[in-house]
Amino acid sequence: MIAVHFKPTFVRQFKKLPSDLQDEVIEKIHEFKHSKNHKKLKVHKLRGALKNYYSFSIDYKNRIVFQYENNREVVFVYIGDHNIYR
Repeated sequence: MIAVHFKPTFVRQFKKLPSDLQDEVIEKIHEFKHSKNHKKLKVHKLRGALKNYYSFSIDYKNRIVFQYENNREVVFVYIGDHNIYR
């Protein structure tokens, strides 16, 4: 199981989401903690300015950007729509 840590930016962005989307995010994070679900969540490495980060989708519009600390720990950095890539 993967340990997940949260940057303050992620927490602030999460609190601004509608409550129904927050519930969905919590479900996806629970799925993410079990690495066997990474293919299902479409975890992928980002490019460009965010080349050291990875991402997975919450729904068609929103995604989580994170960074691996090591094989068993990640830090969630951003959550939101495509504007988080800017």
